[in-house]
Amino acid sequence: MIQIYHNSRCGKSRNCLAFVENSKKEFEVINYLINPPSFEELSDIIEKLNIKPIELVRQKEKIWIENFKDQKMNDEQIIQAMISNPILIERPIVIVGNKAIIGRDLERVSEFIS
Repeated sequence: MIQIYHNSRCGKSRNCLAFVENSKKEFEVINYLINPPSFEELSDIIEKLNIKPIELVRQKEKIWIENFKDQKMNDEQIIQAMISNPILIERPIVIVGNKAIIGRDLERVSEFIS
């Protein structure tokens, strides 16, 4: 089953969700702003994405700039910052099995869920 970490206020996230809905494949929507992932869940997502935690941070968000931008942070601290402030998590995240992508490019999403 496809999982989508979704923010309904984000146009890219809405487009990705509509694309997956039209694919007629089974999927689950996770509104991560209402139900933020745990430390373990977010660590698992980062592993599935095969990226460093900082690569999942929306570094232009006001919260990041005002509170974290110039701090030296290790991976665990970055993950904790995203859990405490889920708006910092890049979206949408599309997960299939043990792999994930950031689904901002619908062509990439199409190839990923095929």
